[in-house]
Amino acid sequence: MRTAYSVETVRAAERALMARLPEGALMQRAAAGLAAACAELLGRVYGSRVVLLVGSGDNGGDALYAGARLARRGAGVTAVLLSPERAHAGGLAALRRAGGAVAADAAAAAEELIERADLVVDGIVGIGGRGGLRPEAAALAEAAGPSRAAVVAVDLPSGVEADTGEVRGAAVRADLTVTFGAYKPGLLVDPAREYAGVVRLVDIGLEPPGEGELEALQHADVARLLPVPGAESDKYRRGVVGIAAGSARYPGAAVLAVSGALRGGAGAVRYVGPAGDAVIARFPETLVSDRGPAKAGRVQAWVTGPGAGEDAATVAEVLGTDVPVLVDADGLRLAERDAVRGRTAPTLMTPHAGEAAALLGVRREEVEGRRLAAARELAAVYRATVLLKGSTTLVADAGGGAARVNATGTSWLATAGSGDVLSGLAGSLLAAGLRALDAGSTAAYLHGLAGRFAAQGAPAGAHDVSERIPEAWRDVRC
Repeated sequence: MRTAYSVETVRAAERALMARLPEGALMQRAAAGLAAACAELLGRVYGSRVVLLVGSGDNGGDALYAGARLARRGAGVTAVLLSPERAHAGGLAALRRAGGAVAADAAAAAEELIERADLVVDGIVGIGGRGGLRPEAAALAEAAGPSRAAVVAVDLPSGVEADTGEVRGAAVRADLTVTFGAYKPGLLVDPAREYAGVVRLVDIGLEPPGEGELEALQHADVARLLPVPGAESDKYRRGVVGIAAGSARYPGAAVLAVSGALRGGAGAVRYVGPAGDAVIARFPETLVSDRGPAKAGRVQAWVTGPGAGEDAATVAEVLGTDVPVLVDADGLRLAERDAVRGRTAPTLMTPHAGEAAALLGVRREEVEGRRLAAARELAAVYRATVLLKGSTTLVADAGGGAARVNATGTSWLATAGSGDVLSGLAGSLLAAGLRALDAGSTAAYLHGLAGRFAAQGAPAGAHDVSERIPEAWRDVRC
């Protein structure tokens, strides 16, 4: 599992480690890791042209010391100092001793230097940066963007916010971000993640105390969470998921939700709603009823909302049950806030950014710009677990604690019905006994992998994604 920690936690861990090390040793560890990553990216260090964009803090010091290491290996290294009087003195001296240069007129020379460079190292602002870059730094970021040089960010791209993943102004777009000691939330969450490029973690001996802010599951984590039937299992012991979805206008939503549920690990799927004929024609193993949720038979979890149209009564009836409930699509619009807040059994809400914005009473752009904060706020307001769909899917619990982030998907998943498949899959995992946070994050992981397998660089429909869920499941467990 990848765990990301807040700036405050990282800095506390750095202080504790520096107290046990000789002065400057921690920065040297960071610089060594940064220089090694730069050398690997360059391929051939000798004769390459490297430009360091250097701010006034330790982030700039890391860049200068790494630049000195590259200069000793034969690279032509030039530092552009944004605040010459506040540049890291030790790093600057080390660069000069190694044969590196400092641009005499940074403002005038920077653009030409960047244009000729093979590598640009972004050491402008560290993890404490807020609110986007100032004009002089923004000009450097703009120059680095269209250049032929590879851009390496030190710890995180300058201009993005480490704790939130927000980008409030101009920021550096990196090809590679070399981060030290621990991941920061902004490296894993959009929109900042888009600026980070490939993220490489350098071990500097840091031991962050306490719980992280954000977790990203890996194959091994998901494999441990997936339900596996035992020798004594039957379809009821494995869990039964109820799907209350679809309408005369949107029968396909019901079919797709059932398709995801059938591949999600539960032993049986009960369908309730007006699309029963379409469901049974496609999936004859489904237990179909037209008598409403209360008379459908025993279930361990419900999914409600996909394609529901204006059927508020069914949504309300499902929310009134005492089993876990997943609410998606039309159900998010139809559900009464107090009905969700008053539930004692777990609730998993699965909005996209537009739906989350409507629930919070804000503009969609606000949710997209502060995705982590929006997911946490929605979870707190509704006292539910919230899965916020998007290029990076976020899952946040009402009780706080570390949120989960998932990036296994592909942009080809932005297709009609894809969310219905995800809802059925997550609902099935709820019925199999996973808690809401685990069901949501595991479903997002499998759904993203299935999307990749289905698309392989070409358009894929929601039905294609559903059919590849077993392949994703096997891939995780191998």
